[in-house]
Amino acid sequence: MTITPTPSPIDALRDLREASCNPVGAPAVTSDLSENVILTSLDDLHNWARLSSLWPLLYGTACCFIEFAALIGSRFDFDRFGLVPRSSPRQADLIITAGTINMKMAPALVRLYEQMPEPKYVIAMGACTITGGMFSADSTTAVRGVDKLIPVDLYIPGCPPRPEAIFDAVIKLRKKVGNEALAERGRLLPTHRYFTVEHQMTPVDPIVDGKYLRAESQQQAFAAAEAVSPLNLKNPAPTAVPAPLPADG
Repeated sequence: MTITPTPSPIDALRDLREASCNPVGAPAVTSDLSENVILTSLDDLHNWARLSSLWPLLYGTACCFIEFAALIGSRFDFDRFGLVPRSSPRQADLIITAGTINMKMAPALVRLYEQMPEPKYVIAMGACTITGGMFSADSTTAVRGVDKLIPVDLYIPGCPPRPEAIFDAVIKLRKKVGNEALAERGRLLPTHRYFTVEHQMTPVDPIVDGKYLRAESQQQAFAAAEAVSPLNLKNPAPTAVPAPLPADG
């Protein structure tokens, strides 16, 4: 008479697991065409390569650039998006205008943009770049919107925007790049800029012309102030001589 041992619950559970959850074996090499060839379009392949390697230009004019520079550090690490900062506009395809743009900087910004190869993109970062910000009320040199100089793809409002906002703009730009087509690129190129329009301003003489300082009343006031000034070398004011210190004894 043979006595069959009763399996323990642990052994029964192990047998059930082995029967129902077999490990996946090594994949077998097949010769089917559908399993060895990736079919895609040239537009998708080209756009995938471009959106994964956006190279921004190291460009900043004001305090917004501090937030942009924080992306380069290890805390935010924007290299994971394939963004490699470049110092030459000929190797960059993205420019983030971080900071206020004034009229003196406008020709340099347009020159940098024109030196960048196509296709290229622009992100306007900060309120001062988008509308002039706090300088739009009393500044005579701040440009009221960088889109008057170069075409802008994305706007990041804020003063200043957080680095996470730049990430959000880059993600949206990647979606835009992924939906582009080579056949329609010519339709998207800018054909006009406000910077090329001649202004209709009338030149006027400066208000501060120096006549106030050259007036006779001012000259008399300057002469009276110089006469009583202790820095007057012609008639120096008497100065008190300090008493000698007592000798140590």
